[in-house]
Amino acid sequence: MRIPRESRRTVNAVRWGAALLALSGTTAVLAPTTAQAGGPSGDPGREKPTIVLVHGAFADASSWTGVVQRLQQNGYTVAAPANPLRGVPEDSAYLASFLKSVSGPIVLVGHSYGGEVISQAAVGNDNVKALVYINAAMPDRGESFTTLSAKFAPAPLTKALKQVPFRNGDGTTGTDVYVQPALLRQVFAADLPASQTAVMAATQRPIAMSAFGDKLTGAAWRNRPVYVLVGKQDQSINPALERFEAQRAHARKTVEINSSHVSLVSHPQAVKDLIVDAAENYMWN
Repeated sequence: MRIPRESRRTVNAVRWGAALLALSGTTAVLAPTTAQAGGPSGDPGREKPTIVLVHGAFADASSWTGVVQRLQQNGYTVAAPANPLRGVPEDSAYLASFLKSVSGPIVLVGHSYGGEVISQAAVGNDNVKALVYINAAMPDRGESFTTLSAKFAPAPLTKALKQVPFRNGDGTTGTDVYVQPALLRQVFAADLPASQTAVMAATQRPIAMSAFGDKLTGAAWRNRPVYVLVGKQDQSINPALERFEAQRAHARKTVEINSSHVSLVSHPQAVKDLIVDAAENYMWN
């Protein structure tokens, strides 16, 4: 069918106009909307934070494997540095140095004894936007885990520990603490297969006994958003203590799940979800 000359001119004009608008980026159809460019309700959003994961006693960074995989699948940059387990002053100073190497915002996560370490390491670091505590210890400034936990019934773990003296290269001595291998599954990871906990018992990293009595010199949870996961079947830290810590810190969100002390291993999805809540709340609030 032949198109009239005037109609062809109109079609060509529309085509040229659309092309010019596309090149100039002024067309509402082709330009990104506010919602696409940023957050909900026109909020441009903030930079996606790096997630830094700090393990606790008797473990190493590999305990975060399932959580790391899930966070990476959600597009997060993740770091899980080694925690030396030599005591709060040494470990928090080490972590604070590591955090300075991370550019941009950080969501800092601690499991168990790692909770003490992140609380002190984050003091004075404005890049740390939120703290997440997983089955964690959260002493206050001037408080040790020993004095804090004494307010509650002792966890079964306390009767399953083994002390091993050691000597340093300079001649000084100390004492390492391990979990008795035969009791590790019962008091540490009862919701994992025996074959897995046997490996955990054989490869566990000890913590210096002095760490239990170290008093914090600062507690970043007093002025940062806090998120807490409580393991209702925790036999290493009394769940009542974990709830008390969450209430004292005015946690923005507290999640309770049916897990042992190692929820990061047995329930990595629940742990990942809480971390993402902390990250997204920072990004959009």
